[in-house]
Amino acid sequence: MRARLALAYSGIDYEHREILLKNRPDELYALSPKGTVPVLQLNDGTVIDESIDVMKWALSQSDPEYWYTENIEMQNSLIDQNDGDYKKWLDKYKYHVRFKDGSYEEYQNAVGEILTTYESTLSNSSYLCGEKITLADMALFPFIRQGAHVDLAWFQGEFLNLSNWLNSFKDSELFLSIMKKYNVWNSGETGILISESINT
Repeated sequence: MRARLALAYSGIDYEHREILLKNRPDELYALSPKGTVPVLQLNDGTVIDESIDVMKWALSQSDPEYWYTENIEMQNSLIDQNDGDYKKWLDKYKYHVRFKDGSYEEYQNAVGEILTTYESTLSNSSYLCGEKITLADMALFPFIRQGAHVDLAWFQGEFLNLSNWLNSFKDSELFLSIMKKYNVWNSGETGILISESINT
């Protein structure tokens, strides 16, 4: 999701191929042996197979609202925490039945500890790095959205500022523009050309 957000924000045309993760095509593994999504292949054949790297590449091409020009160290720190500890606990929280090394409450508390730091930040600023949207906000938003929807009543009760922050992105034209549903791509078919450019 966050890779598509960045591509739309930067106004970059690309061919989209929707796949089922339970039936990953050979073409995916040919591009990236990890077999994870997203995978972006550039015109020169370069393959980018991490969503945050797709985001940074897109912004290196066009960053009209200057998401990634200030507070770079702070932004990278927030992204590293999200992609490390937060995503680890989020997976356990979402799929707590699969993980037997702890309880649902322990996983929720671990997620909550990290979310509390964001809640505190947002009590003093509109966004995670100040008064303007940055890459960090957009890189974290999809994962905080996932965490919120595990137990929305708990999330909204504990994190008022973060809830308002989250809703501002969920209701944005940019987010709504990338939530379209596409038919699953089949081997040998041409993908769908995405050529929308919608800024926040």
